[in-house]
Amino acid sequence: MIPSILPTYNRAPLSFVKGEGAWLIEADGRRFLDLGAGIAVNALGHAHPALVAALTEQAGKLWHTSNLYQIPAQQELADRLVEATFADTVFFTNSGTESCELAIKMARKHFFDAGQPERTDIVAFEGSFHGRSSAGIAAAGSEKMTKGFGPLLPGFKHLPWGDHDALHAAIDDDTAAILIEPVQGEGGIRPLPDQCLKGLRDLCDERGILLILDEVQCGVGRTGRLFAHEWAGITPDIMMVAKGIGGGFPLGAVLATESAAAGMGAGTHGSTYGGNPLGCAVGCAVMDHVATPEFLAEVNRKAGFMRQRLEGLVAAHPDIFTGVRGLGLMLGLTCKVANTDVVKAGYDTLVATVPAADNVIRLLPPLTITEGEIAEAVTRLDAAATTLETA
Repeated sequence: MIPSILPTYNRAPLSFVKGEGAWLIEADGRRFLDLGAGIAVNALGHAHPALVAALTEQAGKLWHTSNLYQIPAQQELADRLVEATFADTVFFTNSGTESCELAIKMARKHFFDAGQPERTDIVAFEGSFHGRSSAGIAAAGSEKMTKGFGPLLPGFKHLPWGDHDALHAAIDDDTAAILIEPVQGEGGIRPLPDQCLKGLRDLCDERGILLILDEVQCGVGRTGRLFAHEWAGITPDIMMVAKGIGGGFPLGAVLATESAAAGMGAGTHGSTYGGNPLGCAVGCAVMDHVATPEFLAEVNRKAGFMRQRLEGLVAAHPDIFTGVRGLGLMLGLTCKVANTDVVKAGYDTLVATVPAADNVIRLLPPLTITEGEIAEAVTRLDAAATTLETA
């Protein structure tokens, strides 16, 4: 008999009922250190006072009107994102998946309006994850994502990660855009080297195509810059954002240049809930913190401390771990044993992590985690590794 909740997840036997900063409290009272942050969503941790205040204040005023009307909080958040980034314009969504849908529509509409309707192909990469909509799974292309869901949305080319020759060969007169994550999350915490991101920007400029960056997981301060592409000193034409931008409230966005978005006039796209007063009030509160140089400097400082501790963990348990990779507070431990075994052992030592491809466990703590909490989390991972060694 099918359960009342569609069984699309293999859920851990844990029921968290409260959160405080970097801590999750289980229904039985156990306190877990949260190194997942809702999969890079709770950028400011659980129950951050500023987010609670912003949500509560707005909830007492107005929840929803639809985009048939002006929404002051939406305008404020859009203005702040435009001021802080490459973008000239913003469309608000409820999720990263919705942001992917619009990014692809925008790229294709750009060339249609430019008199090049044949330019519809999107070049994407092995190991990518762009959500679970029809466009998102077609962009990722893996059998795990697409099996049983055909026919797939056409117009995507899938290339091996890091194969420059294949990339240049794939670009032709039908190519509209290159779509890539500056740091793959689901793919196993694989950062794209700065020189490669610069090369992609140069290639797009040379061939007259658009660069779409998926910063749903790696954006909003996660890597120590407001957005990960800033490390390479380049800008995209279109960028997908979600997760951290709402600090736990469902909120996403597509940021774009005026040129890239030129075809998206009235009636070309819409969202009933996107950019609602509640979400945008919280988004503004997130930006109050995450977009400041002081906050980002702290992320970088704590990231260095966490990486150092993790390197020590790897050295202490060579039969369990093989290395550390990632950027900022978006880190991965590569495992010798099954990564899911490490995650489960962590539950027993009261630390929550997230599995990923390439036999990696993701460490995506709230950006507000303290050094003391990082040290305690690594101690708990050390205990989990010791348990696996003696099993």
